[in-house]
Amino acid sequence: MTVTLGSNYLGNDRCEFTVWAPTLKNVAVVIAGEDKQRAIAMEQQAEGYWKATAEGITPGTRYFYQLDGNLMRPDPAAHLQPDGVHGASAVVDPNAFSWSDRSWCNLPLSEYIIYELHVGTFTPEGTFEAIIPRLGVLKELGINAIEIMPVAQFPGDRNWGYDGVFPFAVQNSYGGPDKLKELVDACHQQGIAVIIDVVYNHLGPEGNYLPDFGPYFTNKYRPLWGEAMNFDEEYSDGVRNFFIENALYWLRDYHIDALRLDAIQAIFEMGARPFLQQLSDAVADLSEQEGRKFYITAESDLNDVRVLRPKELGGYGLDSQWCDDFHHVLHTLLTGEDDRYYQDFGQIQQLVKSFKEGFVYDGQYAPHRKRRHGNSSKDQPAHQFIVFSQNHDQTGNRIGGDRLSTLISFDGLKLAAATILLSPFLPFLFMGEEYGETAPFLYFVSHSDEDLIEAIRQDKEKEFTQGSESGKFNNPQDVNTFNQCKLNWEKHQQGQHQILWNFYRRLIELRRTIPALKNRSKETLDSSCLEAENLLFVRRWHDNSQVFYVINFSNNMVKFEPNIPEGNWQKILDSSEESWKGSGASLPDVIQPQKSISIPPLAVAVYQISG
Repeated sequence: MTVTLGSNYLGNDRCEFTVWAPTLKNVAVVIAGEDKQRAIAMEQQAEGYWKATAEGITPGTRYFYQLDGNLMRPDPAAHLQPDGVHGASAVVDPNAFSWSDRSWCNLPLSEYIIYELHVGTFTPEGTFEAIIPRLGVLKELGINAIEIMPVAQFPGDRNWGYDGVFPFAVQNSYGGPDKLKELVDACHQQGIAVIIDVVYNHLGPEGNYLPDFGPYFTNKYRPLWGEAMNFDEEYSDGVRNFFIENALYWLRDYHIDALRLDAIQAIFEMGARPFLQQLSDAVADLSEQEGRKFYITAESDLNDVRVLRPKELGGYGLDSQWCDDFHHVLHTLLTGEDDRYYQDFGQIQQLVKSFKEGFVYDGQYAPHRKRRHGNSSKDQPAHQFIVFSQNHDQTGNRIGGDRLSTLISFDGLKLAAATILLSPFLPFLFMGEEYGETAPFLYFVSHSDEDLIEAIRQDKEKEFTQGSESGKFNNPQDVNTFNQCKLNWEKHQQGQHQILWNFYRRLIELRRTIPALKNRSKETLDSSCLEAENLLFVRRWHDNSQVFYVINFSNNMVKFEPNIPEGNWQKILDSSEESWKGSGASLPDVIQPQKSISIPPLAVAVYQISG
């Protein structure tokens, strides 16, 4: 059982406060904003917890914790920070919102078609509420799950969200708790699941007051971002409870359907029971209690199937993870880039392997890493891997925040869409890619500490300018850096943007309606290639349904002989057709085994057996 933290409003102007502070001698709740300051002494409980129940507390009441008689700090588990990361915390009534999603029971994970969005840049308003009118368009496209970048309170009003410092507090500038609930409720009315991105490997540099309460961090490890969380040393039980309770809080109180764990390779520990395994067990227990399935997905560059395996087999038991290898080989084939980690990729055979197995690197030497990397994912189900051609990291960690739409041709964008959406894996779209958005997605912040602002500017400028990319460096603190990233949503109804949008919709329709594409089994898939020609072949089947598609990643017309079974193979999609702004269809409407045909440059064609 986890210990519930923060302010728990009980109704009738009563509130229970709970905080973990195992090394302090006394803790009090100080009610802010009253004529006479009121301090309510807290009673020390077992294992470092402090509790107090107070009268005369209404929703919206501001409060601080007073630590050892003098230090005033916001609640680490505050549900709302109405005045930002340095201000008082506010009491929230969790029962004030009236839900209308009683019939919602989540979707099977294997059916998820995920759309990642950043609240601040998805709409001009940059709020939860402003997203709701766009849900119908996403539904029409075929999206049935949105993944929201972190919404835990961060400094200022613009940030990717990975600098959050109050994991339980819903970002005030986005609209706060009730507006997030409105968005989730509206999504469920549209049949759309909601994934929230959470960060359990570090906290941001401004407004991080957790060390004042207890040993949340450790110097035992040297992570890339900030201090490592204390998941395995003295007092680590309280740290684990803090983050496990946070996960349950989002799922239980906000009706979130799945969590995406950020960069789990940066969660360091040496304990006998891994934190991720404990988290997975807690979420499974909640699923059983609530009568509906919750999922945990993870970002990991470890290429380690322990993330996915059940704990009975020594795994962590998470439901799915990002497959970076799939992205990297696809990106290199489309762009020709070979810097950074891309130097480990670029061969069409790697895409063949990823289609069949998931990971490309399963123990081979990786030149960029200068070591052997990964283990085999061949036996893991396809629905455990999330694949993408773009995401916030792969876009935002470029000096110009370049989207694929500014790096490759229109024909190339269609190939990227087809490769992702016709795969057996869970497809993941980054907001705007479906219509070829050209606005960049840059790294941006809005800190208040001048020294920190300058340190971040220097660090990011050094990071970007040391790479091989050319382009103008944008100061992360400059509000114009943020404003450049706003989507031009109206473009999805204009010119070639609308054509690309319709192409995505058609691919999603095929994925959902053709049994061979609906089936997620890797055992009913065969993939091969013509190496020198950069030509990919994929055949998928299920019962009497069969699909064969060919993707030409080269800039040349390529002749080939389809290696397919006998049957009536009818063309159902051809990206080179003029209706898709192609050069004109040259592929036949019907193909036969071993009969030579030619595919135009940068084209994809899909054939279905019939009769």
